[in-house]
Amino acid sequence: MTTHRMESVGRELQEEIAEIVRTEIDDPLIGFVTITDVEMSPDLKHARVYFSVLGDEQEKRDSARGIRRAAKFIRGRIAERIELRYVPTLRFVLDETAERAQRIEMLLRREAEELHLEEPEPDDQH
Repeated sequence: MTTHRMESVGRELQEEIAEIVRTEIDDPLIGFVTITDVEMSPDLKHARVYFSVLGDEQEKRDSARGIRRAAKFIRGRIAERIELRYVPTLRFVLDETAERAQRIEMLLRREAEELHLEEPEPDDQH
C-alpha cells in the first residue's frame, strides 16, 4: 500500500534526481535519460528509480551502466538537497513501458488494418 508520504518523497526524489542527472553528471555513457518514476519502500529507506533512455539497445545498456555507476554520487547529492531522516538507497531500473506501449499499439494497428482489408466491401447496388 502506497502512503501519501511515500508518494510525496518519491516525487521529490524524482525531481531532484532528474536535475542531478541533467546538470551535474558528465558521463559520456549516459545518454538522453529521463527519470520516469520513483517508488519508495514503506520505511522510506529504499527507492526504485525508473528511467528511460532515448536510443538504441547499446545506448540503453551504456546509459544504464553509467547511471548505476553514478548512484553513489546521486545519493550523496540527495543527502545535501533533501532533508530526510534516512537517505534512501537508490536502485535504478530501466523503464521500457513507453516502448512496450508503442509496440502494442503498432501490433493493434496492424491487426486492425489486416481485418479491414479482409472485410468484404459493402454492396452499393441495392
